[in-house]
Amino acid sequence: MKKIVLVLFVGLLALSVQAQEKMAKIQFKTETVDYGQIEKGSDGVRIFEFTNTGEAPLIISKVSSSCGCTIPKKPEEPIMPGATGEIQVKYDTNRVGPIRKAITVISNADTPTKVLKIKGEVKPIDGK
Repeated sequence: MKKIVLVLFVGLLALSVQAQEKMAKIQFKTETVDYGQIEKGSDGVRIFEFTNTGEAPLIISKVSSSCGCTIPKKPEEPIMPGATGEIQVKYDTNRVGPIRKAITVISNADTPTKVLKIKGEVKPIDGK
């Protein structure tokens, strides 16, 4: 009887360890997007590309920015293992000056919180 209980325990332990290994993993092509120097009113949309390098579907539950001048957009559907996805970020380029913002991504990945960054500078048009 003790042997049966021991075998069951070891079997359950092995199953739980194997189940924990199947996680989503998010790998970004780059974690910083550099706008460089752009003119006021320019296109402020940029894309962060990523791949789910894990073995489970990746679900991005929330994407938020450090201020209201940056609007991120997350994928609505799960990203399957091996598939790619993107997070779109739109910066308000009517604000002249340096760009230094953070975008926080929350998901079910092995690293549940990732911080992405945008940087650059918005220049006035012809010195205006």
